[in-house]
Amino acid sequence: MSSGTAALHLALRLLEVGPGDEVWCPTLTFIASVNAAVYQGAEPVFFDVSRDTWTLDPALLEEELERAARRGKLPKAVVPVDLYGQCCDYDAIVRACEAHGVAVVEDAAEAIGATYRDKAAGSFGRCGVFSFNGNKIITTAGGGAMVSDDEDLVQRARWLASQARDPAPHYEHSQVGYNYRLSNLLAAVGRAQLSVLGERVDARRRNCARYRDLLGDLPGVTFMPEASYGRATRWLTVLTVDPAELGVDRESIRIALEKENIEARPVWKPMHLQPVFRGSRVVGGAVSESFFDRGLCLPSGSALTDTDLERIASVVRRACLPPAPAPAS
Repeated sequence: MSSGTAALHLALRLLEVGPGDEVWCPTLTFIASVNAAVYQGAEPVFFDVSRDTWTLDPALLEEELERAARRGKLPKAVVPVDLYGQCCDYDAIVRACEAHGVAVVEDAAEAIGATYRDKAAGSFGRCGVFSFNGNKIITTAGGGAMVSDDEDLVQRARWLASQARDPAPHYEHSQVGYNYRLSNLLAAVGRAQLSVLGERVDARRRNCARYRDLLGDLPGVTFMPEASYGRATRWLTVLTVDPAELGVDRESIRIALEKENIEARPVWKPMHLQPVFRGSRVVGGAVSESFFDRGLCLPSGSALTDTDLERIASVVRRACLPPAPAPAS
């Protein structure tokens, strides 16, 4: 499709999400995970993430599903997000949702090439969604995909993504559809990129390992953990900074990198803190807020060399040094 957002939107339409429905998703994510629900007129509800995985907290989800069932207001869908290339804990999430008949749409936009218990990201729930945006491990410059083992769902998605044109010699339309197709040219680029997906994942993982070697000894610096149940792609290498231990905060390091023309970004700002979603319901949130306050995404491109990584790490280390004492008068 034309984007990961388009794929998410179409998935929720196919599940008949609409006004009056709730769609639940983690608060620590990119806004596209939520916008797709809003496009359908649904109300987003935000959930905190686990400290161990940075992804949707299954215990919070299960508890809230039980409460929702008792009050007769279950969500229409849950959209777990495979954050920064790491899969959610799908055994627990899918089991909790299936117990209440709630559909799961896996947002694997950041995680193509990752695995959960040796099963590929995008394989869980009714359907999965990928992004091929220019910043992803493989790209079509802009684009995305929806995948499913439900053949009927796939066929209806293809139809809706092509302006919902009915079979006829003329242009016949019984429903409103979308121009969500990926162009043939960009699809060809994507097919070629798939052949190097494994190499790109290995390169991202090497980046993360090298950053750990270069910066792991700094007090108060902690890298996003890799869950024991799978293999993350390390799409982005992300660390957190404890200012009390390190002596500087995340923002000081980011600005130091920026002065050297090196782009680094804070982790996603939680959705429940975004002005556009002010007043939306949130379950928990403190863990996500702490990651936003202290988290930094380092440059992580697949083409980075050891020299690049060492330069970046040296700037980070210099930013952590105490200021030189003033010369004696």
